[in-house]
Amino acid sequence: MSAVAEPAVIFSDDKLARRNAMVLAVAQALAGGNNTVIVASSAIVGAMLAPDKGLATLPITTMVLGMWFGTLPVGALARRFGRRFALQSGSLFGILSGLISFAAVMAGHFGLLLLGTFCGGLYAAAHQSYRFAAADTASERYRPKVVSWVLAGGVFAAVLGPQLIIFTKDLLSPYIFAASFLGQSACALLAAGVLQFVKIPPLAVKHLPPGRPLAEIVRAPTFIVAAAVGIVSYTTMNLVMTSAPLAMVDCGHSVTDATLGIQWHVLAMYAPSFITGPLIGRFGVPRITGLGLVLICLTAIVAISGITVAHFWTALVLLGVGWNLAFIGATTMVTQCHRPEERNKVQAFNDFLIFGSMGLSSYSSGQLLADFGWTAVNMVLFPPVLIAVVLLAWHALRRARVAV
Repeated sequence: MSAVAEPAVIFSDDKLARRNAMVLAVAQALAGGNNTVIVASSAIVGAMLAPDKGLATLPITTMVLGMWFGTLPVGALARRFGRRFALQSGSLFGILSGLISFAAVMAGHFGLLLLGTFCGGLYAAAHQSYRFAAADTASERYRPKVVSWVLAGGVFAAVLGPQLIIFTKDLLSPYIFAASFLGQSACALLAAGVLQFVKIPPLAVKHLPPGRPLAEIVRAPTFIVAAAVGIVSYTTMNLVMTSAPLAMVDCGHSVTDATLGIQWHVLAMYAPSFITGPLIGRFGVPRITGLGLVLICLTAIVAISGITVAHFWTALVLLGVGWNLAFIGATTMVTQCHRPEERNKVQAFNDFLIFGSMGLSSYSSGQLLADFGWTAVNMVLFPPVLIAVVLLAWHALRRARVAV
C-alpha cells in the first residue's frame, strides 16, 4: 500500500486502460464476493440478533451508510496519494469487516454486526470506484468498454459469494454464517494482493488549468440526469435485493434457495457487462439506459405476481440485468461531465449521492417488508423509475436538438 506517486500523465492510453481493467476485474470478483456475503447473510443474521424484526435489514443499511461515508474520503485519498493507495485503504476495511462480523455472530451481538457491515460499506466505497479507475486513462470512445469489463468481474463474484456461504454457513454450527464471514475477510485479503498490479498514474495537477467549481459542474443537465439515473437504478435495486432473502425465508423457502436467488441476481448484475459497452457504442447511452430502467419495472411486475421460488428468482434476474444496463449508462454519462483535473471530485460526489440514497432504501426495505409485505416493497419501484425515464428522454431530446 505504498503512497509513492508514479509518473504523472494526462493523456489517454487505451492499452494501459485495458490492462488495468483486466486487473480490476479480478479484484472486482473478489471484492464483490465479499459484498455478496453481507447481502445474502446479514439480513437473516440480523433477524436472529436484532431486538425487533423490523431492524433485520439494518446491517445492510449500515453497510450502505459505510459506502456513503467512504465515497468522499476515497476520492480525497486518490487525489492526494493516487488511486491504488485509495483502493488498498478500502481493502483493509474489507478484511476488518469479516473479522468483526465473525465476532458478532460468535458473541450474539447485534451492535457488533452493525459495525462489521459498516466496515464492509467502507470497503464497498473503494471497490465501487474500480469502474472509474479503469476509465482514468481511457479515451472517451473506450470508456464504456473498460467500465463494462471491470463490472464483468462481478460474474465471478456472483458465484464466489453465494457458494462461499453455502459451503461455510454451518462449518461452525450452531453459529450460522460465522465461517462465512471469515471467508469474506480472505476474499478482501486476496483482492488487496491483486490490486498491487494496478498502475494508474496520478494527474500532474500543477501543469493543469484549475478545474471548475463542483457547484458549476453538478448543475449541468448531463450530470443531473446521470446522477438521477444512477440513484434510481441503485436504490431500487438495493430496495428489492436487501429484503429478498428475508422475504423468501418468510414465504417458507430455504436459506439455500434464498442464497441461490442472490447468486442469480448478482450474476445477472454483472454478466451483461461483457456486451453492455458495445451495445452503448452501437445504440447510444439513452436507449440502453432506458432499456435497463424498463427491466427494473418488469422486476416489480413479476415479483408482485407470485411468491414461488421461480417468481423470486426471475424477478431478481430481471433486476440485475436492468441495474447493469442503467448503471453502466449512468456511469458513462458521469465520465462525460468532467475534465481530467476534475474527475476525482466529480466521481466521488456522484457516488456520495448514490450511496446516501441507498442508505434510505436499505432501511426502508426492512420496514416496508415487516409492516406491509413483499408486494409493497416492489410497488415502490414504479414512481422513481418513471421519473428517471422522463429525465433521460428529456435529456436525449435536448441533445438531439442541439446537434441539429
